[in-house]
Amino acid sequence: MLTKEFSETVQACLQDDQEFAIALFNEAIAGLFNGEPELTRLILRDLVNATIGFEALATLTDRPSKSLHRMLSPSGNPTMDNLTLILRTLQEKLNIQISIQTTVHL
Repeated sequence: MLTKEFSETVQACLQDDQEFAIALFNEAIAGLFNGEPELTRLILRDLVNATIGFEALATLTDRPSKSLHRMLSPSGNPTMDNLTLILRTLQEKLNIQISIQTTVHL
């Protein structure tokens, strides 16, 4: 689990570095595809805190802020609809276009 001190450092970096925000967003997506839901939720929580904030996310997604906090907690369990809504909202706010590349490992 990410420590509070690490999360604060990440948030400080995110506020100053768009490329870092994009890299972290990519890590969240990779975590999702690699079967690491807790890591994905924690990265998304840090991204939300450092970029748009939970109140703005609540407004943009039409979901209660408290529910969003629970969804992105270490033990959260967002539905696929809510998770994709959060990802899409962050993608739009960070001005990120996602492209997926699939490769075969021999």
